[in-house]
Amino acid sequence: MARGKKAAKGLPPEERLQQALVPANEEPYPIPKNWCWTRMENIARWGSGGTPSRKIPLYYQGTIPWIKTGELNDDYIFETEEHLSEDAVIHSSAKLFPINTVIIAMYGATIGKVGILGVEATTNQACACGVASLAVYFKYLFYYARSEKDNFVKKGKGGAQPNISQEIIKKHAIPLPPLPEQHRIVSRIESLFAKLDEAKEKAQTVVDGFELRKSAILHKAFTGKLTERWRKEHGVGLDSWEQLSIDSICHSLRYGTAKKSEKTGSVAVIRMGNLQQGEIDWSDLVYTNDKNDIEKYYLNAGDILFNRTNSAALVGKTSIYRGEYPAIYAGYLIKLDYDHEVVTGDFLNYALNTDRAKKYCNSVKTDGVNQSNINAKKIGAYVIPVPQVNEQRAIVKLLQKLLASEQQAKAAAEAVLSQIDTMKKAILARAFRGELRTNNPAEEWAGELVKKCRKEIL
Repeated sequence: MARGKKAAKGLPPEERLQQALVPANEEPYPIPKNWCWTRMENIARWGSGGTPSRKIPLYYQGTIPWIKTGELNDDYIFETEEHLSEDAVIHSSAKLFPINTVIIAMYGATIGKVGILGVEATTNQACACGVASLAVYFKYLFYYARSEKDNFVKKGKGGAQPNISQEIIKKHAIPLPPLPEQHRIVSRIESLFAKLDEAKEKAQTVVDGFELRKSAILHKAFTGKLTERWRKEHGVGLDSWEQLSIDSICHSLRYGTAKKSEKTGSVAVIRMGNLQQGEIDWSDLVYTNDKNDIEKYYLNAGDILFNRTNSAALVGKTSIYRGEYPAIYAGYLIKLDYDHEVVTGDFLNYALNTDRAKKYCNSVKTDGVNQSNINAKKIGAYVIPVPQVNEQRAIVKLLQKLLASEQQAKAAAEAVLSQIDTMKKAILARAFRGELRTNNPAEEWAGELVKKCRKEIL
């Protein structure tokens, strides 16, 4: 037993209790009157594991889970990447910890990550392991440790790989309510978290399904299903559609400038990174003042740009220039100079962003060491279904409406996802201030629990 613990054990009970409580002037924030502030060393036994020698392969050929800090997941841990043998536990620095042990990461980028054992397991030396006293609900300790991640990170010391010690964790203050209130708090946290997780799952489903729904809408557009009603109202049949190659509807397929761009200039140079989701992304621009290039490659509103060279996954992406800013285009792009009497820019842009077009590009691309390429001849050979211009406009109008609706749904879902973690942090902050409306002021002061914990631990 440590000297400090021996000295504390020799003191009268009230003095021992006062030593275990956080002085009033050091209490982080107000809590209910029947709660008390103590330190984490007073409510749990703390220890850490170790890393058995890699020179003894048999140590790593067992079935006992061995946890590293990267595996801490703010939840129960049942399985691990590596396992140890019983010999490793007996003959090395590895230690076996019981189910419901609370684990806190102490080193590097993982500082403050927490987990809770769902099985008996060992850990490496970067994990602080707390076995809660019987007078404390282990899940209460777990959720409090989870809520304190930012504070643990702030206490990290060192350079590129900061760390906290077990001593820092043991001296960390914790607000302790009566045991029944600990259970009510945990129950309330888990109930609220379950609702948030359900909302997160639904929101993630919306986000994950966006591309699939977008693809389905575009498929309907270019198979004629989207405008079935329009054709009936206008007395037009699907036989009015023609199958035309890009080459046949374009006057030219023209490569962009190969000259080096500048950080400043009078005219923007659109590069492959500026082609995003069928539109021009006006961030991360470069410029030119070259008069010959500006005259030769100047873009007009409605021009279509095709990305001829990129990674295998991105080659072939297409966007429409809408004339927002004066611009020319770089050599990795091809401008499709299409016949405006045959096809509209928006229709052509959508047609080249369908799954069918992407599959074609994937089938004809030439793969290099770090990038793929599709030349003008190959994109010129691609055939698209082309209705009359007035039906094209009807298709574009419907696509803009439907895709905008899908985009709004996706944005709303992404907003929900971005707020989930913040909302969980807020719930935890309120929980450990006694603000979840679960506290019963008539219950016994939690200082009595600290006495029981100290008696058990010491």
